[in-house]
Amino acid sequence: MTLSVDDVRKVSLPSDQDASGRTLGDEEIAVVTKALRSGTLTSTKGHFTRDFEERFARLMGVRHAHAVSSGTAAIHAAIASIDPEPGDEIVTTPITDMGALTPILYQGAIPVFADVDPKTGNVTAQTISERLSDRTRAIIVTHLFGNPCHMTEILELAERHGLPVIEDCAQAFEARHRGRKVGTFGDVSCFSLQQGKHITTGEGGVVISDKEALARRVYLFLNKAWGYGDPNPDHYFLALNYRLSELQGAVALAQLDKLETVARRRRYLADQLTHRLQGVDGIDPPRVSPGDECSWWKYALRVDPQSVPGGAVGLAQRLQRWGIASAPRYIQKPAFRCRVFRDQVTFGRSRWPFTLARPEAVDYSAERFPGTFDYLEHVLVLPFNERYTETHLDQLAEAVRQARRL
Repeated sequence: MTLSVDDVRKVSLPSDQDASGRTLGDEEIAVVTKALRSGTLTSTKGHFTRDFEERFARLMGVRHAHAVSSGTAAIHAAIASIDPEPGDEIVTTPITDMGALTPILYQGAIPVFADVDPKTGNVTAQTISERLSDRTRAIIVTHLFGNPCHMTEILELAERHGLPVIEDCAQAFEARHRGRKVGTFGDVSCFSLQQGKHITTGEGGVVISDKEALARRVYLFLNKAWGYGDPNPDHYFLALNYRLSELQGAVALAQLDKLETVARRRRYLADQLTHRLQGVDGIDPPRVSPGDECSWWKYALRVDPQSVPGGAVGLAQRLQRWGIASAPRYIQKPAFRCRVFRDQVTFGRSRWPFTLARPEAVDYSAERFPGTFDYLEHVLVLPFNERYTETHLDQLAEAVRQARRL
């Protein structure tokens, strides 16, 4: 199929930033109306958020799920649940949203960045092991774009060292590693309900765990550590209010009914797009390990600058002629190159908790992160959501083919 630039421009791609790329509809309107008419909009008194939590826990096959106000809040609650001491180290990825990193600092711990696989952008057991020390308190893994990390090997490593694992599943609803749902491997796992995720409440998140003590800490942390329902409740420790409102809980409840359909549709569309892009010189579609299932939050190409003029950046610039907004590099630089880490800008001029860090823990020399820089140099993230049609896929694939040759 050959399309001109004018042909490709005739159809705009659905966007997850508005109704064209979202599954929001009458179901959400109906349940939000019920919440409004109840007159109870706080989740401490209502039932919509609680109903969502119970259903999400059943969907994931775990005992506990707690809804929170954002994906960042979910990560923060998960970190707080393991209660690190000031100066403890948490090994994580440099290719993630800042909201998955700053909670580590807020809890007084030091993010120690592991390198990533240059093909997937995910941390591995090998890259994590290279950053472990006697001060390591936990490991956080991020399933980038919904492509599962190799959790079997990571868990084996964590168990050998007696370390809890936190899974960041913000982009990985319904993803599976070796047949098992992502989010059920870690001691605590976090999901996001932000605007562009598989299901959305605008902002929001969920924390799940099968560990009774950790789940209890999560629940307390999102409620200012107030022991609701306890015989003699008190504010047991330093904590915040990260609750989800009943309005958001109502939307989440309706969205949850659509999750499996959304995930199935994204898998189908990704398979079709991969088929359409096979054989394009210099373009390598995403790689998913055999036996795994990606949730396809976005569709990330690997672009060879030796074959594609200008590499990922050049291809992205040319795709704009078709009205296609793509993201070369995904994030413009590794997280450790951002000022908060590079210049240690935290609380006033104190630099705390970096003042407690080992020199090696904050050594961000480029030679320590070959996979990270390789991945960011080559990746181009295409827009993607479940509202695409076959025509949209044709347009997108043909635009990539033509832009690659310009």
